[in-house]
Amino acid sequence: MSRVPPRSRPPAAAREPGRLRVFLALWPDADTCRALAAWRDAQPWPGGVRRTPDDKLHLTLHFMGSQPAARVAALAAALLPPPQPFSLVLTTAQIWRGGLVALCPREIPAALALWHGQLAERLHALALPVEARPFRPHVTVARDAGPRPVLAEPAPLEWPVHRLVLVESTTDGRYRILREGPVA
Repeated sequence: MSRVPPRSRPPAAAREPGRLRVFLALWPDADTCRALAAWRDAQPWPGGVRRTPDDKLHLTLHFMGSQPAARVAALAAALLPPPQPFSLVLTTAQIWRGGLVALCPREIPAALALWHGQLAERLHALALPVEARPFRPHVTVARDAGPRPVLAEPAPLEWPVHRLVLVESTTDGRYRILREGPVA
């Protein structure tokens, strides 16, 4: 297991009225969600761990932060299909600072890296923020796991990518899908 720092997010209290906290994400199909949940649930978690609920399992492509609600249509314009169909294979469990546990691919598929870059160009053209740090695709499966939980490496979990979504992170901690983009 390797350790990588998590991305920081502003607290819910910092959100302004008329604005949405949004991100672009890959959303798992039912089979992939079940496989992610099965791995998560099979781990001997320490007390106090917060498992990511099934309906929140996803892979963030771009986090745009707080945006005016009126810009949702423009944000949806950033949704474009990948250059070619692909699958993501999650093979590694990583424990990040703060006890965040992520499932990650050993290698980023070339189609995903290209698509991530194309989406960044679209966001940049819309004057939206784009993360400056290198892209580290992952699915967060638990939080507050402590510094050294004993976790099993996952069997290769193949995720055929079918859903690109624009998501709002609501003030009550839920995710609301605002738009779904085309994925071949």
